Amino acid sequence: MKKSAMLIALTAAAALGQQASAVTVTIACGSVGQELQLCKDGAARWAKKTGNTVKVFESPNLTNDRLGLYQQQLAAKSSDIDVYQLDVVWPGLLAQHFVDLKGKVPAAEVNANFKAIIAADTVNGKLVAMPWFTDAGVLYYRTDLLKKYGYSAPPKTWAELAAMAKKIQDGEQKTNKAFAGYVFQGKNYEGLTCDALEWIASFGGGSIVDDSGKITINNPKAAAALNSAASWVGTISPKGVTTYDEEPARGIFQSGNAAFMRNWPYAWALGQGEDSKVKGNIGVSALPAGPGGQPAATLGGWQLGVSMYSKNQDAAIDLVRYLTGPAEQKIRAIEGSYNPTIASLYQDKDILKANPFFGSLLNVFTNAVARPSGPTKDKYNQVSQAFSTAVSDVLNKKMSGGAAVAQLSANLARIKGRGW
Repeated sequence: MKKSAMLIALTAAAALGQQASAVTVTIACGSVGQELQLCKDGAARWAKKTGNTVKVFESPNLTNDRLGLYQQQLAAKSSDIDVYQLDVVWPGLLAQHFVDLKGKVPAAEVNANFKAIIAADTVNGKLVAMPWFTDAGVLYYRTDLLKKYGYSAPPKTWAELAAMAKKIQDGEQKTNKAFAGYVFQGKNYEGLTCDALEWIASFGGGSIVDDSGKITINNPKAAAALNSAASWVGTISPKGVTTYDEEPARGIFQSGNAAFMRNWPYAWALGQGEDSKVKGNIGVSALPAGPGGQPAATLGGWQLGVSMYSKNQDAAIDLVRYLTGPAEQKIRAIEGSYNPTIASLYQDKDILKANPFFGSLLNVFTNAVARPSGPTKDKYNQVSQAFSTAVSDVLNKKMSGGAAVAQLSANLARIKGRGW
């Protein structure tokens, strides 16, 4: 992760001339995969269209670091950033700092998006942000290696994944000692919260805290899910997996050194790039299920909100409407495999040609499991950090799944006692 953020100015084409009313708008964008470049490109198109200038603020890779930086800016009521890129779990935490877009963005534009995402972006009747792209965890696999080792389909259960990964890993390591069966996001950060919620939900172990705010994590199925994941470390997954976020996992898979990977849809377009050693040999499926459970994918995705402290709110709102509109969402889907939040785009032939799995896995994206940011409100960040730390302890063999969920339940009760 880069220690310092970077500003890139994007100005309108000289042929347009500088309008008397032109303003400069600063947007904070992520930098995972192609995120930053696609944000720059979209912002440049808006600048050319309007005659305004856009500055792109490059945010830290890790969501936890990004949130901390944003909170500092917003607490200071800084006007340096006009438009923020917000994680789907942040609206409840940051709502007071953002302009209510209800009435400022036409209802037809709002209603074109998935209802569940608009609901997540709405806090006490206030539309905090507009959806930009949605996400859900998926399983990537090497189609050539499955065929080589006699498998006709990707794994349906975690036990099948472990067996397949071990067989393929053992075979490939005869000529490539760096080869791993399975890579995922095992670092102690928000990404681990996402991965571990998928394990637990797929085992039938709930969602940490239920919709009513009840703490549900201390149960045998949740403990079994964490023990299962811990068994992968050092067997089908490198010991170093406990330090991986999205990009290190993608790097290993894309360089041809893993059979399976859990990641977000953005990795598809990069995996099909000219520099990818696995181009043309990648399959995508729903994540596996636990014993007697169902596949589960954590709901991810990012939104764009306008700061209350912006000095150019009208232009900032116009930029948000432009970037979250169907034309820009289509470009991002085709060029970067970022999932649209506008339902009609899932019937777009160009998008489906570029991302075949968007159609076959539509149910995965529309029924993804939400992290408990709704019921835990402004305490979500504390809840997530407590959860990922407990999971990290299990992965690093510091405690068992049963001990971890019991201790976590007590820790969450203390957080709840301070009000959520």
